Formats: sequence, structure tokens, C-alpha cells
Amino acid sequence: MNPFFGSVFWLAVTLGVLVTFHEFGHYWVARRCGVKVLRFSIGFGRAIWKRIGRDGTEYQIAAIPLGGYVKMLDAREGDVDPALLSQEFTHQSIWKRIAIVAAGPGFNIIFTIAAFWLMFVMGRTDYAPVVAAAPQSMAAEAGIQSGDRLLSVGGTPVTTWSGSFDAIANATLSRTPLAVTVRGANGSERSFVLPLNRLPAGEDVGHYMDKLGLEPAPAPSIAAVVEPGEPAALAGLQAGDRITSIDGTPTTNFNDLSKQITTAAAKSPALLLEVQRNGKSMHFTVNARMESQNGEPVRWMIGIGQQPPETAIQHYGPFKALVASFDLTWQRTAETFGMFGKMLTGEASTSNISGVIGIAQVANAAAQMGLDRFLEFLGLVSLSLAIINLLPIPILDGGHLLYYLIELVKGSPVSERTMIAGQYVGIALLCTLMGLAFYNDIHRIILPS
Repeated sequence: MNPFFGSVFWLAVTLGVLVTFHEFGHYWVARRCGVKVLRFSIGFGRAIWKRIGRDGTEYQIAAIPLGGYVKMLDAREGDVDPALLSQEFTHQSIWKRIAIVAAGPGFNIIFTIAAFWLMFVMGRTDYAPVVAAAPQSMAAEAGIQSGDRLLSVGGTPVTTWSGSFDAIANATLSRTPLAVTVRGANGSERSFVLPLNRLPAGEDVGHYMDKLGLEPAPAPSIAAVVEPGEPAALAGLQAGDRITSIDGTPTTNFNDLSKQITTAAAKSPALLLEVQRNGKSMHFTVNARMESQNGEPVRWMIGIGQQPPETAIQHYGPFKALVASFDLTWQRTAETFGMFGKMLTGEASTSNISGVIGIAQVANAAAQMGLDRFLEFLGLVSLSLAIINLLPIPILDGGHLLYYLIELVKGSPVSERTMIAGQYVGIALLCTLMGLAFYNDIHRIILPS
């Protein structure tokens, strides 16, 4: 699928699922508390589909799919039939109102735990934390070598590339020295301190990771696959041969190998390959061809494939998966609040905020990686939706909860004038946040790094 249309489609799926679950939380608890629900809407604006349910609620899908709402019987919005006052929202006890408002974010947290649980039960496929350091990078200066396997980051054991990356990326925002332990290709363990305090202040996490220079280790220069009928097979190469040089130039990994084939073949298609096979050095002359694969531009090829990266699968039984899902939810929640705190204190840049465009791009990428990764993505977005809605900003669920807490303290509801002023403040804050997120998304597209 075209990346643009793929992003739009998976964004619609993401928002459709999460918004429906969030609003259903409000709806379900409201009904259980005896409140009459007038409308359950997915999306805003003009309805493109609607029907009246047996309970008298109008269910609809609206044209603007960037949210949703549950409209309840509310005396603040008009006169209410005295016979229906017992089903009116503001006539409910404060604890019922708190439960109804908190149910939306609460259901998003439940969805997050369920999505993570299903991901772990299915098996979360990831790469092993085998790393390399870009030349002259901070990681290279600290002593990281190609083929090192990360064992712990900041004292916490790691077993996957994603887990390692998340831990390191989160640490860069604090810009404090970070202890890491690795096991080298020879089996020896070494410990380093990454001097993250040398990172400049006020940049986003992507720039910090670029400066750190830590990346997945490239595949070794082994011809893991030798295509029949292609130049390498015709010359006598076999699967498992390690290519050590091309035309006398040493090669150590598959990335270098591909570049060297292009450079050498441009001078002469007849390439002299030195190969290690079963501990013996052998030489082959391979006549490279100009070919195109999968619609890619034509380039020099000899018909070999690289060794796939080592994988690490987190696959648990139902009970252990539940424990892991709670742990991951708590970890991501702590990281999110930590990010908010760092942005408020100026430790982290607001350029780390992403909007609907960024979500769409990540949604498409996650969907292409498989159901396990898409479930993880849905869980993370659902958790973010819950946390944002719980912020004490008027117009959000957290703002309403703040009003109810004030009511509990003072013994009477917040005045209508205060609530109206709060609505204006909330709208201004939300517009500012959305504008900043949109600006960041556009900036990343125009100036990716």
C-alpha cells in the first residue's frame, strides 16, 4: 500500500478503535449509574451514519474522525423534564460523576493492558540487542564495538533491541552519565559509562540518538543465501561462505560488502573474491550483473543474501503475560510522566511532542511489522490518550475531575462562571499543544535531521 494512503488508513483504524473504547467507558459507566445517554458519537461534525437504539440513545459516526463524545442528559444544556431528573447527570452524587468521567481514561488503560497481554501471548518478535557504534560517535569513544551484546542499561537487564533502545533514549533526555554492560563477540563482559551529560540541551531524542551513534550491529559478510543461476553460484560460492575481501579490499560486514561490490564493479564487473570456507581461504572470480529487484533501481549484484539478524521473542503463557503487561504499562506510564516533567523543567525539548501526522506514520510502520507490533503501538497510543485526558486541563476529563475534587473540598459545585472561564483556558491550551505537535510533525518531514 502507498505510504500516504497506508498512514491514513491505519490512523483511521487506530483512532476508530481507541476513541470507541474511550467513549464506551463513559457510556457504560453512565448507564450503570442511571444516567440517560442521549448520543454516542464516534467523530465530530455531521453524521454520516446514525440510528436510534432500543434504549433511546442515538448512535452515530460523524465526518471528522479525530475524537468522539457521549452526550448525556444535562440540566446545564437545557430544561429537563421533571420526570427524568433522576436520570440527569448533575443530579447524580459526586462519586457517580467522578466514576463516569474517569471511566474513559480508565477504559483506555484497560485496553492498554489487554493489548500488551495479547502481544505477549502471541509472542513479541524483536531483535537481539547486538550493537555497533558509528565511527567517531559518543558510543565509539566510550568503547562500544561492533558485535557487542547489551546486557544491562542503567543497571536494568535488557534482552531485546527495542527494550535497550527505549531505555537509552529515555536516559538521553536526562543527559546524565549512563552505565551499560556488554558481552563482546569473544564472550568477555565489559562495562562502560556513556557520557550523556555531554549532549547539548534542548534537542529532541532523535538528534540525541544520532550523536550517541549506537545502532544494531550489521550482518557479517557471510553469503547466507546464494541464489541459483546468479553470478556467485555460477562462480562456485556456497551458502555459509564468509567473504573476506573484494579485489584485495578487506570487508567485515554485509553493509560494507554491498558498497564494495558497487564500487569495484563500476571499474570492472569481474570481481576477485577471497572467501573463508571451513577454515580454508579460497578465491573466486565473480562476474557482477546490473539488475533490479522488487522494483528498486538497477544496481550491481552477484546474487547473495545476508544472514538474518538474531531475533529475541518474548512469548509467555497467559498468567506471565498478564504480569508482563502490567509491568510494561507501569514502565511506559512512568516514562511518559517523566517526559512531561523534563519538558516542564526544560530538560527535554518540546520538539519530542508528536501529533496526528506522526501517529499516522508510526501506525503504518507498526502495521507493516506485524500484528504483535501493531498491538504494542495501539497499547502505547491508548495509554497516551488516557494520560493526556487525565491532565488537569479544563475541557479534558482531568479538568472535570479537578472541578469535582474542588467540590468535595468546598462542599458545593464550582460556579458556572468559573467553569466557562476554564473552558476558554482549556481550549487555548489544547490549541497551543495541537499547534506545537503539528509544527513538529511538519518540521520532521521537511527537515528530518
